[in-house]
Amino acid sequence: MSSFPAIIYLRKTKIYNRTLNPFLSTEKKLNVSKLKRKAFISGPIQGVEAEQSYRHVIREICIRCGYEPVDPWQREKIIYKGTEPGWWTKGPAAGFIRRDLEDIQKCDVLIAYLPRLSAGTCMELFYAKLKGKKTICICRIGNPSPWIIVHSDTILKDIGELEAALKRELC
Repeated sequence: MSSFPAIIYLRKTKIYNRTLNPFLSTEKKLNVSKLKRKAFISGPIQGVEAEQSYRHVIREICIRCGYEPVDPWQREKIIYKGTEPGWWTKGPAAGFIRRDLEDIQKCDVLIAYLPRLSAGTCMELFYAKLKGKKTICICRIGNPSPWIIVHSDTILKDIGELEAALKRELC
């Protein structure tokens, strides 16, 4: 593992995730913390801990569209090892939930990825709507609950549609 801090670089229209190494080329740096809008990334974790690659895709799309991604998985993945049955009952659940809700309050939009039903994702979707946030749901569920439909400003069938939806939000 590198001892250099991570930073994101922008070269033309592509975004690269690299470590900040003084020996790398001098590409133009994009300071993600200076992006004006924030997008909370919500999606299933419990039972699919090893299948979180969708978050990387959503993060990249957010950055391209001018949103700073806020992804609770980045801080919680150490806790969510999922190596034993009932592991989630041994952690401070109220702490993660409180931090997630605080993050949602600080965001402009919540992006809910629902390839399958997820209690946590549905609760975050409901909370975001309750707080007046814009919500985008990438829903792969064949017949989603009316709760998902009512609490989603935009429903997409595929993650590939997200970039256009976020660009519409900017207008």
